[in-house]
Amino acid sequence: MQTAEQQTDAQIIRYADMFSAMGTEPRLRIMRLLLSAHPEGMIASDVGKELGIAASTLSHHLDKLKKEDLVKARREGTFLWYSANAETLEELLGFLYAECCTRNKAIEPRAIIRLCK
Repeated sequence: MQTAEQQTDAQIIRYADMFSAMGTEPRLRIMRLLLSAHPEGMIASDVGKELGIAASTLSHHLDKLKKEDLVKARREGTFLWYSANAETLEELLGFLYAECCTRNKAIEPRAIIRLCK
């Protein structure tokens, strides 16, 4: 059984891996595009066309995002559809919110709400 501190350490490692996965310009653009197509998602080839990313490179980026559970993939016939994993993103945003807005009040919660409107 893990202690609360060990659980927190494991969560921090997980969140760091998520940020790392989104930490390149192409992957952040992919996430932004998939969020704009939420919840249906997009066919992989359409993502590549929209962003001007070659299929092999796109596959690499999508695999990295999928590995960190930031995107979901589903097969429909011969097409692979990708969508942003809103639950994982909500968890990641919750972590940031807790750290910056509730624990040490570095940012007032109202400021975050104004940004989201």
